[in-house]
Amino acid sequence: MDLFDKCKSFTRSLEVKEAGFYPYFRPISSAADTVVTIHGREMIMIGSNNYLGLVTHPKVNEAAIAATKKYGVGCTGSRLLNGTLDLHLELEEKLAKFMHKEEALVYSTGMQTNLGTISALVNKGEYILIDRSDHASIVDGCRLSFGRTVKYEHNNMDDLERVLSSLDPDAPKLIVTDGVFSMEGDIAKLPRLVELAHAHNARVMVDDAHALGVLGATGAGTAEHFGLTDEVDITMGTFSKSLASIGGFIVGDAEVVEFVKHFSRTMIFSASIPPSSAAAVMAALEILQSEPERRTRLWEITRRVHRELRGLGFDLGTSETPIVPILIGDETQCFQFWKMLTEKGIFANAAVPPAVAPGQALIRTSYTANHTDEQIDRVLDTFAAIGKKTGMISAAV
Repeated sequence: MDLFDKCKSFTRSLEVKEAGFYPYFRPISSAADTVVTIHGREMIMIGSNNYLGLVTHPKVNEAAIAATKKYGVGCTGSRLLNGTLDLHLELEEKLAKFMHKEEALVYSTGMQTNLGTISALVNKGEYILIDRSDHASIVDGCRLSFGRTVKYEHNNMDDLERVLSSLDPDAPKLIVTDGVFSMEGDIAKLPRLVELAHAHNARVMVDDAHALGVLGATGAGTAEHFGLTDEVDITMGTFSKSLASIGGFIVGDAEVVEFVKHFSRTMIFSASIPPSSAAAVMAALEILQSEPERRTRLWEITRRVHRELRGLGFDLGTSETPIVPILIGDETQCFQFWKMLTEKGIFANAAVPPAVAPGQALIRTSYTANHTDEQIDRVLDTFAAIGKKTGMISAAV
């Protein structure tokens, strides 16, 4: 046997490409706005996580340019050694204040944030409890830890209680959940989860990658949405969604952040985010707080899309956020639906296993505060036409 035999036998992607249904690695030659250019053709973007529409905001771009002129394009080292700038410390202070926690710690990517935080905190003889629909970065963080990982059914608090009750009551435990689930678009049942954590000697970590800027009275995420900021021990967030850049962070008690800072391998052994990213995030964070009308607009669009797609007869599952999946089931049918959307100038994402469970293929759409009513009209009309053509919805609708 040769190590690369598995590579030679992997033909699925080539087969999909030959069939004309390959939906991945599409080169975009324009800014990540509501309309993007692919191979010289304009398409309405409903596959981006640019929830507040800040990627092209002039203040964000100007902040990134100014930081690049002052500091250069990179830091050439890790935060532990030569890669900490005053910008990083300023950003962490602002994040902690915004999230109403004592301290923050910035990572180079959201993936590294979950990998490094979970693996640093959970050791041998300790438990991590995760939702079966948690993001891959959480799953991989569990794999890197020396603790035992136990899964519970998606958003099923009765099942979480069952799992907790089966474990050693005195053993340290960490429950990690997405705040907003990235494929389903539903919100974690945090009040009940926190109640169970208190009853079973467990700490709580919430991945708010898709909730930051979207949920909560000020956009601070899931804990704020439920009035549980003081009850959530660690909140993780990313900069690549509402905050228009790249990177990730955690917030929590000072002693916890200090520990993670000195034991998190993905932070210690990775170069820090470039000055432009840190400055862009600070500008985006300021806009998030000073322009609440962006979040208001995002939710207006979200409610309309939910109402009209469900009214047409599409199955959106349990979605209740700007992440709106159209459940199809069969992988080939999903690719076909995706291709028809593409031919009509709509950029959406096809999600198939392992991103979703077998038999649960879907078209993942997501919306931003910058979408116009006319763009949403066109998206909905296109879904209606394709849904009727494929028999997914009634032709009489």
